[in-house]
Amino acid sequence: MSKKIRREDALNYHSQGSPGKIEVVPTKLLSSQNDLALAYSPGVAEPCKEIEKDKENAYKYTAKGNLVGVISNGTAVLGLGDIGPDASKPVMEGKGVLFKKFAGIDVFDIEIQESDPEKLIHIIQSLEPTFGGINLEDIKAPECFVIEQELKKKMNIPVMHDDQHGTAIISSAALINALELVGKNIEDVQLVVSGAGAAAISCTKLYQSLGLRKENILMFDRQGLISSDRTDLDENRALFASDRKGVNDIKDAMKGADVFLGLSAGNVISKEHILAMAPNPIVFALANPDPEIPYQEAMDAREDIIMATGRSDHPNQVNNVIGFPYIFRGALDVRATAINEEMKLAAAYAIASLAKQPVPELINKAYDDQSIVFGRDYLIPKPLDPRLITTISPAVARAAMESGVAKTHITDWAQYEIDLQKRIGVDQKLMNRILSKAKKDPKRVVFAEADNAKILKAAQMVIDEGIAHPILLGNREKILDLIATHHLDIGDSPIIDIFENTEKRKDYGLKLYEKRKRKGVTLYEAEKLMRDRNYFGSMMVEVGEADAMISGLTKDYPRTIRPALEIIGAEPGKRVAGMYILSTKKGTYIFSDTTVNTNPTVDELVEIIGLTARGAKFFGIEPRMAMLSYSNFGSSKGEIPEKASKAREIAKKRWPDLIIDGDIQANIAVNTDLLQETYPFSELAEKGANTFIFPTLASGNIAYKLLMELGNAEAIGPILLGMNKPVHILQLGSSVREIVNMVAISVADAQNQYTDNNL
Repeated sequence: MSKKIRREDALNYHSQGSPGKIEVVPTKLLSSQNDLALAYSPGVAEPCKEIEKDKENAYKYTAKGNLVGVISNGTAVLGLGDIGPDASKPVMEGKGVLFKKFAGIDVFDIEIQESDPEKLIHIIQSLEPTFGGINLEDIKAPECFVIEQELKKKMNIPVMHDDQHGTAIISSAALINALELVGKNIEDVQLVVSGAGAAAISCTKLYQSLGLRKENILMFDRQGLISSDRTDLDENRALFASDRKGVNDIKDAMKGADVFLGLSAGNVISKEHILAMAPNPIVFALANPDPEIPYQEAMDAREDIIMATGRSDHPNQVNNVIGFPYIFRGALDVRATAINEEMKLAAAYAIASLAKQPVPELINKAYDDQSIVFGRDYLIPKPLDPRLITTISPAVARAAMESGVAKTHITDWAQYEIDLQKRIGVDQKLMNRILSKAKKDPKRVVFAEADNAKILKAAQMVIDEGIAHPILLGNREKILDLIATHHLDIGDSPIIDIFENTEKRKDYGLKLYEKRKRKGVTLYEAEKLMRDRNYFGSMMVEVGEADAMISGLTKDYPRTIRPALEIIGAEPGKRVAGMYILSTKKGTYIFSDTTVNTNPTVDELVEIIGLTARGAKFFGIEPRMAMLSYSNFGSSKGEIPEKASKAREIAKKRWPDLIIDGDIQANIAVNTDLLQETYPFSELAEKGANTFIFPTLASGNIAYKLLMELGNAEAIGPILLGMNKPVHILQLGSSVREIVNMVAISVADAQNQYTDNNL
């Protein structure tokens, strides 16, 4: 099922806050008059003069080396056609976001009001001083071929039309592996292509570079077979004109074919076509959103088929995001003057090779599939695989160097891999992995504040994205009014109004009484407490009528967590702690405890260490833990440094493999230069800390809130650790997306209840 995108949600997403999806952020201090004088006049004159002497100095003194222009004239935007450059801007901004997210590349998107190819070529060529590379996007065929070819000739920076080459590179990787699995040589296979646009022609050309023979290609456009007796062919389609006789339509062509490539329209081939193919047929039906033949229909047609589509809900998704960010990354890092055939082939072989490597556990967790292994259902890596950047970018950079288009050379490849990881942070795709995991096995989640518009919008997204099955707790009339006002469609999600459920309240009250009667709670008080949604929702989870609960948007943390602690409680022998994950420009960091334990003892700190380490690993992060203090390794005396040091000592004995040190000051813990210079003995000296254990609730709470507001850190949390069943408390005033993220965490938590083996 394709994900439902609601018009109102899409428009709100692009208009809320700062309109659009991108902004320019300064990379230098601008806090004093001296800073301003260096950034602009008169100081800026010095780098200008250096660049005048040698244009290559632009890479040293400006952002050019990490800046790509995403350029379109809006003549072939998605499936919308020629909608113009203004209307193409949201797509170009989106492409810029992907460049930044996946490869740390900055983008200026440029939409040009020009349909004449020669004029467009001239305009784009004139932008060469600005950019380190050009990504052409959504320009219609056949003009896109001419524009790219001419720009490659005239410009000395990488130019790539991703609509052509992205799909070509990814599908080539899939083809390499599919042919290996079925034991066929590419020189011998018969290929049928449905579609003759930019992507189809580029794919077929790259397959030829892999060894496919021209006489084995049958390509179809809207007019039928591209044959040598046709007079309406442009020079690009003419390259694939066939002399083969007896082929009247695609049905004839599919008889005995080894490979089908579809980049045309949905439902243009049928089971009969698939049945007519050679043994072990390879079918790449890449039209979106509907493939040339439905996935299940093709799979049902015969058991020996290998199938790929462009969709995320089927195996072997051919997704351009697997390629273009990392290809440009490698090209920029050696200042390549072009993206040539050698670099494209290197990317294809690198992608193919990565699919044969053992899959990291975090990918298995993300897709909730322990059976991901090279084979018919896993030809190419998953888009969330963190190894893509360190596999594809070095391969592209090497190919650029070996083919003579690199202006600079990489000599220390191990350091280059480290630098690539630092550019984006290996953990930047963390939330995507959790979302993917949640979608594999959605759980029932109680939304305890469902008569709130934000909560209902989040519930709608959860339904649309297939993350969870919401249970809406609140005033029925108000919930229904909000659903109507905001044009929501919650399907068959149950609405539970506590005050309509007298018998259920009594039943739950009795259960609470049995739990708390020796804590001073009377039966009357227990039944009265069940009028509180957090008590009612917690009891639903406790008795198994729901799998998890989300609350806290409108109430303070202590009032929200107390019912869950009284009803569900901590895991046997454990205590509860609160953790935040903060993503910053310098990396991803874990803060604990930030929400629960006011002034933990040594033993309580040890428990918090264990819970936090386990939580970090649940998110695919290998913790390097710092016991924070105002002291460094006993340099100052006092209660805080002493308990931090003692807790570290006990934790190290309990979990010898855990990387943990302290007591230590926060700035020292993250500064490897200072650590190596002053405290080289520390376990944190090599890589620094990524996980911080705070000595008190006040210090942790203050630190994460300051970093969020002043450091613009993106936060995931608070994540409640150590609960016997999944309950997660929202931060007061959370956004809709933050609520959805917490729901995904709750679902993943319900799927994967912790055990001590995780440490």
